[in-house]
Amino acid sequence: MNGYRCLVVVGAQWGDEGKGKIVDVLASEADVIARYQGGANAGHTVNVGGEEFILHQIPSGILHEGKRCLLGNGVVLDIEQFFAELDGLEARGIDAESRVGVSGRAHLLLEYHKRLDQVSELARGAGQIGTTRKGIGPAYEDKVARRGIRVADLRVADRARELIHEAATRANERLVAAGAEPVDPVKIADQVLAVRDRLLPMVTDVGREIMRSLAEGRRILLEGAQGALLDIDHGTYPYVTSSTTTAAGAATGTGIGPTVIDAALGVVKAYTTRVGSGPLPSEIHGPLGDRLRELGGEYGATTGRPRRCGWFDAVVVRYAARINGLTGLALTKLDVLDSLDEIRIATGYRIEDVVLDDFPDDLTLLSKVEPVYETLPGWKTSTSSARSLSELPEAARAYLRRIEEITGVPIWYVSVGTEREQIIRV
Repeated sequence: MNGYRCLVVVGAQWGDEGKGKIVDVLASEADVIARYQGGANAGHTVNVGGEEFILHQIPSGILHEGKRCLLGNGVVLDIEQFFAELDGLEARGIDAESRVGVSGRAHLLLEYHKRLDQVSELARGAGQIGTTRKGIGPAYEDKVARRGIRVADLRVADRARELIHEAATRANERLVAAGAEPVDPVKIADQVLAVRDRLLPMVTDVGREIMRSLAEGRRILLEGAQGALLDIDHGTYPYVTSSTTTAAGAATGTGIGPTVIDAALGVVKAYTTRVGSGPLPSEIHGPLGDRLRELGGEYGATTGRPRRCGWFDAVVVRYAARINGLTGLALTKLDVLDSLDEIRIATGYRIEDVVLDDFPDDLTLLSKVEPVYETLPGWKTSTSSARSLSELPEAARAYLRRIEEITGVPIWYVSVGTEREQIIRV
């Protein structure tokens, strides 16, 4: 963790940057790992000793023995997925349940949220956002509308049943109006209350626990889901998620003050990807884009959807650096570029006779831009066995230096493969 006591790890592109692996690597140096936003719509893939783990809600630090893993108040908790994930870890010999804490202020994501998400997305027709249809948007919608159900509400069973019945009935009005089948409020309440006694012992005040840990000299790692360009305020709206994915959200989503966080590490791929709809200025179309997708295994860990691939977009990363206050970068999947003859970096956007060097807030404008590219030679040799910068080909080192120069952020880590040990600490 480069000596920092409270470090936040954020995605600095459109998500899927490899945050799971970076958090897994850094978790060996941390004592507490806390997730601050999102839900089961994100999949963090970690490879350990030839085994692949896909985690949707539980921080990837759980794969390190003895680490405390927390889900903050900014998370929307899909109870069904959460316990399936816990049980899956336990079945693979990982003691997870005793090390996981859940904020009582976290909101529940229930079956009717998923159904509403599906109906809403289908109703958009050709204008679909490309959501995972996991209920994330409707769950945050209930939260902001002050009609959500929190984990703490389960403490009184009769009250919890009443709240769930009211919420499901309200959701049914929208489902029926859209021509969809209604949900069964009684069944949903029964399902939630069936796991109530298992969930409540995990409830904790996440912010208080983090502050107490810091006072005792422990190190904290904060992780988000998705990426900065999917942030509800700063992303490519409306093609965004429904929460604050940026570093600022780490304070709000765990219940600590912003001055507690002393560094922000942005995770970027050596190229750019996004899943679903929305702008991707540096997108590579045709055979080369398809080749990059296959080389990088660019398919969503949660949905299996193919990701769109593009060249490294320095405009995006500079913007992400500004809105997150990034102090360092972790660059992943450098090895995916090993076989390419040449590699491009988007340094700006041209629209008519004007070159933009900052990311625009107007999607209409963004859809018209033409990236300004800088082309660098490829290195045409494997980087997967490198464990230090000096072991990388000179062309690869030149590519990394150029990214640092154009983005204005130093690179702290370089990942050259999926395994835990395939990491270079700069």
